[in-house]
Amino acid sequence: MKAVFFALLLAAPAMPQDAPKLPLPPLPLSVDGLPIGAIPKQELPQTGCATFLWTATQTRTLVAMLTADPARIRFAPDGKLTDLVRTGQNGPGDFGFLAHTDYAGGDLKVSVEMAIVRRGDLTQGALTDGATLTITRDGGDSVIVPVIGIIGCAS
Repeated sequence: MKAVFFALLLAAPAMPQDAPKLPLPPLPLSVDGLPIGAIPKQELPQTGCATFLWTATQTRTLVAMLTADPARIRFAPDGKLTDLVRTGQNGPGDFGFLAHTDYAGGDLKVSVEMAIVRRGDLTQGALTDGATLTITRDGGDSVIVPVIGIIGCAS
């Protein structure tokens, strides 16, 4: 029996150790018809915390990452990856984030409203509850995007 197993093992074609990876499909420039695109996979910062926000619409898509230090938001208005700096925040909070945070740069302003909810089954992080991402372009309309999220912190 062992001899048959080893014979099959030796006869099996070798699998390449470093098979070339297929390119990832392009990220959507717009999610559910909104003027915000998906952002690529993001890594936790080396120190501090980050909030990852997905759309709470028909399509669950990663659309923003907030970092506590440096205080910024990364998102993709009209599908263009953009970082904005924090300009203000207020309200209750945790993990370096408050209930209301404003970001700005160029002709864009973004406001994030979120309730931070600690859970016993999450360590070094929390969930965001009932969050919204409001995007305003100078001289243009504002768009409110419902989002859900999770906060993760470096150990």
